[in-house]
Amino acid sequence: MSDIFEKTFGITEQDRPACRVAYTLNNSQPVACTIIGDQPLFYMDFEHSYEDEEDFFDATDIGILESELRSLEEEIAAYDKFSLGAGPSTEERVENFFSNVDSITGQSEEKPQDLLEQLTATLSQSRMLEAHLDFAADHNVKISLCAQVEKAFYDRRAGMILVNPNIDFAEMTLLCARELRRHWQHRQGALIHPLTFQPDNAVLVNRAQIADLTVAMVRGAWELQLSGHKDAWDRVENSPMGDVARAFAREAFLDFRTINNGLASAAAFESWFLSERCRQQDKTLIQQMLADYQGYVFDTEIAGQVVAPDLICALGSMPYGKNYLSSHVDIIINDPIFTDVRDRSNANFLWFIKFERSFKETEQELQTKGDPTGHDFLRGSTPHQDQNHEQQQSAEIITLFESQPHQGERPVATKQKGRKSSADIVYLRRFPGDIQ
Repeated sequence: MSDIFEKTFGITEQDRPACRVAYTLNNSQPVACTIIGDQPLFYMDFEHSYEDEEDFFDATDIGILESELRSLEEEIAAYDKFSLGAGPSTEERVENFFSNVDSITGQSEEKPQDLLEQLTATLSQSRMLEAHLDFAADHNVKISLCAQVEKAFYDRRAGMILVNPNIDFAEMTLLCARELRRHWQHRQGALIHPLTFQPDNAVLVNRAQIADLTVAMVRGAWELQLSGHKDAWDRVENSPMGDVARAFAREAFLDFRTINNGLASAAAFESWFLSERCRQQDKTLIQQMLADYQGYVFDTEIAGQVVAPDLICALGSMPYGKNYLSSHVDIIINDPIFTDVRDRSNANFLWFIKFERSFKETEQELQTKGDPTGHDFLRGSTPHQDQNHEQQQSAEIITLFESQPHQGERPVATKQKGRKSSADIVYLRRFPGDIQ
């Protein structure tokens, strides 16, 4: 070996160093050469006597280690049995697999028709939701299970309420109640797209529509709880709508008559506006204004001061009982809690939209009707000034009649009285005897 090393490198075994020390950094060598010397640079500064090794572990630690070893042996034995064919059969494993898939996706074991009947029967336990179901049936609007929608959707053109059957049943009930309420808004004339209003009124209308849907869900869950179906109310109370649900429950618990006279719903409606939901809904609406891919933005000139109160009254109408918003219309329209855009970012974007709209209207008016002030920007003057200028530039040519002049005098023509600013050009005829 030494001969080979000597022939290869040209050095003898005595000249060759005994060893070389290299280093690594996190199991990698970030340099081209890692040799740092031929002496080991490792020193042990920790001194410990290993005479009392039994003190390292007490009886409790030893018991824990033994239990972990036993559990490990059991797992190894189970794997050995499974590999030898002693585990479940292939059919059982396939069945367990599909059972796990159903539990993960929330797929109900019931048939779609049975699930739809159960959903309808549950909604009928609430008086308000039952009235909405009957109202939908009167207008040929059907509830259908469809996995193509994310959760729930009211299709106005097809006259159907589509609900995803793969979600939790309590959530399915609440979403179906929301879409039934949306259909009620449509038939009452309150489901007008907010972008058809002026920017400020559009914000208020959008908030009121979403808040009414939330109030309907809360009231439906409360009535279902009174009839024995507590899953829907538990879902609402433990969800982000918990503050709205507690406001409704506080009024309804103190006096059950507030459910029909609208005080409980009005309290829940106000609670919705006191939360941060306004900022989120305003942000979504302003993004639609900026996009305007459907041509909704202020396309129809609607007098917001006249239509907005009627729309809010339509939102508060119920199948039975008192309208819970009719007595609060003036407060809702004028109170800053309901109308102000409190988020600075949303307020800036809304101001930009209003300014752009005003600028476009002014530009269009100038192009179609001209400048209402009468000023001509291209010529730098007004029409009246142009007319006076033409009058100043006009002249009158007057021909004097022949007359017998005095001897030695030249006939003198008098200027015709005309406009003060006009110029007269006089043409004199020659008389007999004039010197040429």
